[in-house]
Amino acid sequence: MATIIDLSKTIAYSKKDPWFMRISIKHKPHRKSYFLIRFFIGLPAKLFPSHFGGWADDKITGMGVHATTHIDAPWHYSPTVNGEKAKTIDEIPLEWLYGDGVVLDMTHKKDFDEITIADIQLDLEKSGAQLKPGNIVLIKTGRDKLTGNDYVNLGTGMSKAATEWLIAQGIKVMGIDQWGFDLPLAYMAKKAKESNNPDLFWQAHLVGRQHEYLHMEQLTNLESLPASGFKVAVFPLKIKGASAAPARVVAIMD
Repeated sequence: MATIIDLSKTIAYSKKDPWFMRISIKHKPHRKSYFLIRFFIGLPAKLFPSHFGGWADDKITGMGVHATTHIDAPWHYSPTVNGEKAKTIDEIPLEWLYGDGVVLDMTHKKDFDEITIADIQLDLEKSGAQLKPGNIVLIKTGRDKLTGNDYVNLGTGMSKAATEWLIAQGIKVMGIDQWGFDLPLAYMAKKAKESNNPDLFWQAHLVGRQHEYLHMEQLTNLESLPASGFKVAVFPLKIKGASAAPARVVAIMD
């Protein structure tokens, strides 16, 4: 029997989250449906099934497609990839979203120290994992344990060169267990202003202007996985025209 390991955050409200990350969920108890059933559907109470207390319902508000564990489509990075229209999340082939997984251990990387090609190659040598086209690469930083503003403002991040290198190995889908795939946004903006260098900001994301790839953000529980020898399933909500979608990401181990 296969073991399934959840790599996704629970969708929930947390007052510790920065304001732009907060998700509102309204839970409607069973009894609230009585009015709907009696007056809108027209079923008299005497005809309610025995011991039927109504149905529960829930409504999510204030949740963007990039909230919680999600996968970004090429459309998020740029409207085009090499001059062709970039795919939105509903246009992604499902075959890309299921494959053999490889974990890269980057927990040694300090905050604001970007992940390089050399970092990836060294880790592959240590673990013995081998990259093959179609693999789904998961980048373990340990930053899924952070909360609040630290979750957004601290962390490592993929460099442009490292992202391009993975794509050159035939990797279409990759993901990371921190808030963003790049170095933290505020840090990148600060360094760009200090150096007057427009190439510093969002460098890993913007690889998607020339190379078609997808990445996941806000993964969790990657410490439960070996370096290789498991499958990954990443099936996002099929939202028409969206730049990303929440996904239930799982690892499947025999």
